Amino acid sequence: MSLNGKKISEFTAQAYVDNGFRDVTQEDLQGKWSVLFFYPADFTFVCPTELADLQRKYADFKQIGCEVYAVSCDTHFVHKAWHESSPLIGTVTYPMVGDPTGALAKDLDVYITAEGKAERGTFVINPAGEVVLYEVSAGNIGRSADELLRKVQAAQFVGAHGDEVCPASWHPGDAVLKPSFDLVGKL
Repeated sequence: MSLNGKKISEFTAQAYVDNGFRDVTQEDLQGKWSVLFFYPADFTFVCPTELADLQRKYADFKQIGCEVYAVSCDTHFVHKAWHESSPLIGTVTYPMVGDPTGALAKDLDVYITAEGKAERGTFVINPAGEVVLYEVSAGNIGRSADELLRKVQAAQFVGAHGDEVCPASWHPGDAVLKPSFDLVGKL
């Protein structure tokens, strides 16, 4: 079953952000674009490279009105310890959400029951709180913040211009397509 169009369920989780803890709920995802960036575990190998890459582009996400939330099944306390001990994670300024019960990971079908971890799942949430784009990668394959930013921009464009679509490798300012009977077979 596809998760596109799924409304984010109610949740409350603790996040480590701005050298402190704060609650994050589904209400924080309402009214703006959001990314839920699940990763398997703190103190691992691929994960810190991904979170640092996401931090490198964080200002660009903020500039387009999109908040980023990194999520693992570790606690917010573990996120704090990782932030204080890892040179890469020490640069992270977006919220690092703890999901120790796996409730959020289960809701989005990325929970690995046998391991008590989340898969490498990325979810783009629209201002209505609905999943509009998601992907799940194998645990040993890192993701690209540049590509994720491009996908969020495409989702935002399509959300604002529902009668136009973004072709492969589209970037803001590139030509788009307007599906029509006359376009069939012309591409």
